[in-house]
Amino acid sequence: MYRIVQVKDVAELNIATYKKDEFPTNIQYLDTSSLKKNIVENFQFLNINTDVIPSRAQRKIKKNTILYSTVRPNQEHFGIFEKLLDNIVVSTGFTTLDVIDDEINPKYLFYLLTQPHITEYLHTIATNSVSAYPSISPNDLGNLKFRVPELSTQQKIASVLSALDSKIELNNRINAELEAMAKTLYDYWFVQFDFPDKNGKPYKTSSGKMVWNEELKREIPEGWEVRKIGKILKTSLGGTPSTKVKEYWENGKISWLNSGEIANFPIIDSELKITEAAIKNSATDLLPKGSVMLSITRHLRPSILGIDACANQSVIGILEKDDIKCYFLYPYLQNEIPRLMEMRSGAQQPHINKEIIDESFILLPNNETEILKKYNAQVGHFYESIINKAFQNQKLTELRDWLLPMLMNGQVKVN
Repeated sequence: MYRIVQVKDVAELNIATYKKDEFPTNIQYLDTSSLKKNIVENFQFLNINTDVIPSRAQRKIKKNTILYSTVRPNQEHFGIFEKLLDNIVVSTGFTTLDVIDDEINPKYLFYLLTQPHITEYLHTIATNSVSAYPSISPNDLGNLKFRVPELSTQQKIASVLSALDSKIELNNRINAELEAMAKTLYDYWFVQFDFPDKNGKPYKTSSGKMVWNEELKREIPEGWEVRKIGKILKTSLGGTPSTKVKEYWENGKISWLNSGEIANFPIIDSELKITEAAIKNSATDLLPKGSVMLSITRHLRPSILGIDACANQSVIGILEKDDIKCYFLYPYLQNEIPRLMEMRSGAQQPHINKEIIDESFILLPNNETEILKKYNAQVGHFYESIINKAFQNQKLTELRDWLLPMLMNGQVKVN
């Protein structure tokens, strides 16, 4: 049994906002840029004080409130709150939807609204009248019509899709924990210098000998060496094949990254692909899996390649060599970001250049101690697990996105 419903008839849109004297204490603020398609409670909140509340922080949420960004609707900035949280304030960049029809499952409505063909449709009708980016109005959501089955079927469909999303989110949480554990060990060994000495005790804490280093302006373990990255490792600045040559882009199978995609960790895919001819006739290089990538324009961010890939000229790749693995280079660059950010130049597009990376100092242990080998042995499986789970999530996402429209239109039945 199906019926046709219009969203504005089964859900209230933007029903409640906060006034200045109504804000909760210990505010957690959610902006549109901090939310990617999410069905579970792992939103990236910003903790803010009541005296510096952003002007856009106004929307109230309830249990099962659906959030849908009106800005760039095809970028998947949407989510649903499955729990009641009373200190959450969300941006007016979201439309909030609260289901008022007892025959509509909120999670099912969330999945209806987030079908790829729906987000693409909303993108096609978006305008730039109220924003620098394509935007829709709450009415564009409210006017959508859907054919929906009975409540019990809605609940079964939502349960299947939610299980996939929950598995994806679980993998994300595990990866975050693994990355944090690996970073903690890196800092313990190579920043605090409490790597295990020949007796297995923490080096610096156990009074291991430290010597002053003029380049780093700090004490380092005796026997360790300060080198410039460009002197010991191959670095590669990306490039862009001519977009006027179809041969470089049509039927391309080689991943080609832009600087924004370096925000993904690890990197296991790219939006655009190029051909072998593109590599031969442009400045871009094919970098192997395990290379550490650094975006050098505006927001400087490092990541690790889980695939072989090329990149544009706003990305630098650093290749592994011997025991200097991505497991060591990635957290090293994470720690370098504050310094590198201060070295950016350019008003409209603040950036650094390849020379800055090549001239950057990196501290390396004495080879005879085999500290790097021991470190790689301890953290290597963390990073390999992170990459494997990222690929697993890629497959789960593909399965979810394939099932979503087929479940919604009845092509696939749930018993």
